[in-house]
Amino acid sequence: MALDRKARTGTRMVRCEGAPRPQPVNVDICVLGAGIAGVSAAIEAARLGRSVALVDGQPALGGQAVNSIIGTFVGLFSNGPNAYQLTHGIADDILRDLGDKGALHYRRNPQHTTVVMYDEVALGRWVEQAVLKAGVKSITGAILRGVVRDGRRIRALDFATRYADVRVTAAGFVDASGDAALAWQAGLPCQEADEGPVYGTQMVVLEGIDEANLPAREELAERQKKVVEKYGLVRQDGFAFAFPGRGTALVNMTHVETPLDPIAVTQRTIEGKAQADEVVHMLKSEYPKAFGKARVRAYGALGVRQTRWIVGRHHLTVDEVRAGTRFPDAVARTSWPIELHEREGYIWEPFGPDHIHYVPFGSLTPPDADNLVAAGRCIDADTAALSSVRVMGPCIAMGAAAAHALDLAGSGSVHQIDIGALQGRLKDNLTRTG
Repeated sequence: MALDRKARTGTRMVRCEGAPRPQPVNVDICVLGAGIAGVSAAIEAARLGRSVALVDGQPALGGQAVNSIIGTFVGLFSNGPNAYQLTHGIADDILRDLGDKGALHYRRNPQHTTVVMYDEVALGRWVEQAVLKAGVKSITGAILRGVVRDGRRIRALDFATRYADVRVTAAGFVDASGDAALAWQAGLPCQEADEGPVYGTQMVVLEGIDEANLPAREELAERQKKVVEKYGLVRQDGFAFAFPGRGTALVNMTHVETPLDPIAVTQRTIEGKAQADEVVHMLKSEYPKAFGKARVRAYGALGVRQTRWIVGRHHLTVDEVRAGTRFPDAVARTSWPIELHEREGYIWEPFGPDHIHYVPFGSLTPPDADNLVAAGRCIDADTAALSSVRVMGPCIAMGAAAAHALDLAGSGSVHQIDIGALQGRLKDNLTRTG
């Protein structure tokens, strides 16, 4: 017996009639990319009283910091035994709030770096709550399909989501996509590495470890070099950091090429997990007391260090990083080492206790666009220089700089703002020492 249509209570009949119109979203500032740089830009802009849309292709906010389980904040502090915090803004909020929850652990090297381990679940929840509290309109699972450009100005971005197409119209835009996706689709000049691929990392979190028997980082790295062929490993060094008192360890011992081709990326993602499985097998076999009962709690999304980046008004060079050049338009600073990753290992060039290097605003700004600022790992720099400034600390600072620059520019050009006024707003990230 057929069910009468009238009996279908609680439902209504719908039908797609032709191509649906995109859902309009109108804001002052649109931020593409919800990693740490984009989240910083979005929250900072909202705190300035601007209406903000934060858009990301991942199904959850937080970018690589959350979804790839990077697991450590680096570049936040100066070097040496008297290290002090270099980046503030949302960094202060994160350190305070996650610290209060016991979701942070500080690893201090008296001679060089300070690394802050974090619980990725706690950070993910912090990002969601902070963005919501700030009144930011968030759109996740959104793929950029087109850029509406009128001469030197970006007018709107078109996205596809599983629910509806969306058009975001704004006065200013931040490209915090990591891959310079906005600049690329706007037809602006971009750069890619020509000296070979830059390798990313497949992070995993292990649970059930015995912290008391965990090998030192140096010992583990030496053992990994000796057993590469035995276990079919790719990378010859790495680390497994324990989070004290939790019986968990963050494992960073793989290297995976990260191309921009969609099919190749999927294949590399599967390859990365296979590498991680071999690493876990090695750890359990070589260190049974520490890792014998360990199991994988989580595989992160494939971590990416560098793919495509903008051509800005200034090309930051490794010589400027080594010299600690203080640019007249500096907007961010860090002391993080040069960290170049190759297939088998990486180049690590640390700096002394008094060293600080800077990021100029010119590296964030494409010269052919008046209302676009980049932030994060897609700013203009050579590969070695970028390796020292694409980390969490300066990325937070760059996001804040992008928000303030667009706020100062209003309907004008970011190339004509008062740099002194911008630096005045960013003084904590440029001069504060305590």
